[in-house]
Amino acid sequence: MQTTRQDAEFEALRATIRERGTVRLILLPLSLALWAAAAIATTAAVALPIAALVPLLVLAAGFEAIYALHLNVERIGRYLQVFHEPDGGWEHVAMAFGQRFPGRGPDALFSGIFLIVAGLLHLLLAVHIGTARQRAARQRSLDLERFTAIKNG
Repeated sequence: MQTTRQDAEFEALRATIRERGTVRLILLPLSLALWAAAAIATTAAVALPIAALVPLLVLAAGFEAIYALHLNVERIGRYLQVFHEPDGGWEHVAMAFGQRFPGRGPDALFSGIFLIVAGLLHLLLAVHIGTARQRAARQRSLDLERFTAIKNG
């Protein structure tokens, strides 16, 4: 049995989906590791406040790479659905499953993880900044009171 051009295209595109799915799974821990390394490096070595954005940019780049891979996999899937599976097949079943049972599959973008890492830590920083601002606003009067108490013995 000889493989037709259409069969070869179908096999190549299914392989592309498989490979990009694997790359997404590799990019997640790699992105988090690079983010952590950038956070440690900028905290330890760089005095400029703008350098604090470097870890965030690393995290954003990791997310964008995973996002782009996901969008392209979905696009290839829809192409296969229309041009290679007009009478039904895996892509039709996967799409019907997603429509019938929304939110039942894994998060292909790992958005929860990215939101926890970026959002929670940035929220903690925002809380710290807010409380530090309140402490700084009270510091002058508290220090004056304390130094006066020390002087007056």
